[in-house]
Amino acid sequence: MDIGTRLFRSALLGLAGNRAARAFSERYGMRLGARRFVAGETMEEALAQAKRLNGTGIAVTLDVLGESVSSLEEAKRSETAYIRLLQAIAEERIDGGVSLKPTQFGLAIDESACLGGIRSVVREASRLGLFVRLDMEDSRWTDATIGLVRTLREEGFANQGTVIQAYLYRSEEDVRRLCAENVNLRVVKGAYKEPRRIAFPSKKQVDANMRRLIQLRLDSGVYTAVATHDEAIIGWVKSYARMRGIPLTAFEFQMLYGIRVPLQEKLARQGYTVRSYVPFGRSWYPYFVRRLAERPANVLFIAKSLIKRK
Repeated sequence: MDIGTRLFRSALLGLAGNRAARAFSERYGMRLGARRFVAGETMEEALAQAKRLNGTGIAVTLDVLGESVSSLEEAKRSETAYIRLLQAIAEERIDGGVSLKPTQFGLAIDESACLGGIRSVVREASRLGLFVRLDMEDSRWTDATIGLVRTLREEGFANQGTVIQAYLYRSEEDVRRLCAENVNLRVVKGAYKEPRRIAFPSKKQVDANMRRLIQLRLDSGVYTAVATHDEAIIGWVKSYARMRGIPLTAFEFQMLYGIRVPLQEKLARQGYTVRSYVPFGRSWYPYFVRRLAERPANVLFIAKSLIKRK
């Protein structure tokens, strides 16, 4: 990643927490181009997109967008929304589960209350035979999120797992420990703004660590979600699995809604499990900015969309 790209990414990620930019964006809603990356503002819109994806052989993980709530009342509303979503997934017979962010359940306010809310969601998912992914947020919450997963496993909930980010130096040790604990993981590169003292500064280093973490997971035999749009890494995973005789049932590829759609469909046709991360809701702004920061081409796409409307 060159200096210009790093500065571009840093500037955009800085906007993710900017209240004025967020208010402006949410005022104009999907007209800014967020619909490419967000399935809609309502559960009904998201379920319709999930069914469409299922029709092409792609599974889903649905995410009610939101993070860093400011009150336990907001956290309780997130709990209610997720339970309702799980019930709708089961009723509509959708091939999918859910992903949630612990700060959306009040992790920054009261860790015990957060655990209680997530426990309620995981319990309902267990009753319905569904899976819950605890998304990993920025590095402030890594230990706490892993701690939530461990507590829930100790309570007997195996239908949940979390995410490990390859750009953090600590991730190899985390993966080794979570493999030993048989925790279902999604391995990603990482999309938050982190200091160099804790995160690899270059794309080359992050890619190398991503391969290392995936290899550890595949060799462990614990089910793994490989979350990437990088065709070089996808090709490497396919080759490594063939070479080691690792069955296709041991892992899946995950990609974001609206990104590399033809590649998702191609992999599904080849017999791989492919899962699309389908976010929805009115609190879409931080997620949208992180998608723009990942690739300059995404900003170009939005700019072209806005020009066409004028």
